[in-house]
Amino acid sequence: MLIGNRIRLRGIEKDDLPFFVRWLNEPEVLTNIAMPVPRSMGQEERWYADVITKPLIEQPLGIETRDNGSWLLIGNISFMNTNQTDRNAEVGIFIGEETFRNQGNGTEAMSLMLRHGFETLNFERIYLHVHANNPRAIHSYEKCGFVQEGRLRNHHYLQGKYIDVIIMGILRNEWFKQTNGGNE
Repeated sequence: MLIGNRIRLRGIEKDDLPFFVRWLNEPEVLTNIAMPVPRSMGQEERWYADVITKPLIEQPLGIETRDNGSWLLIGNISFMNTNQTDRNAEVGIFIGEETFRNQGNGTEAMSLMLRHGFETLNFERIYLHVHANNPRAIHSYEKCGFVQEGRLRNHHYLQGKYIDVIIMGILRNEWFKQTNGGNE
């Protein structure tokens, strides 16, 4: 378990699937992730059966926060496309519970994941893809130290139009400078 000030990251359980199905059927969540259609419980169960066979470092983590004295699942985060030779990984995140968006929970979860990726898993680079029309996410990623590395023009078709996808990344030394005042 990875523990921050307000949130913690933990392995997902099959009991979490109803939350994921509800979130993945919300238009705002669907708009901001690379999934163009809602999900059913059966599809989510098949996804879960597949994902638990992946390497541990690529299995999603649930994002939880304190709510009235107990922990509440509000989203998930995971490394994908890990490359052990080049020491890099893609990261993906979403906050599903609407009332917990825009409160810094995603930024804190991403910061915890970066610490895990650089300090525990020894990655050299962590990157992500974000829709260019999602300024809230871009700002959150920049607060974590990500920089824009490139743009995939008209890469994603969404709601009748093509949008750009921005590639953002952070290097190990950049993260250490930001978090440790330059001491690696």
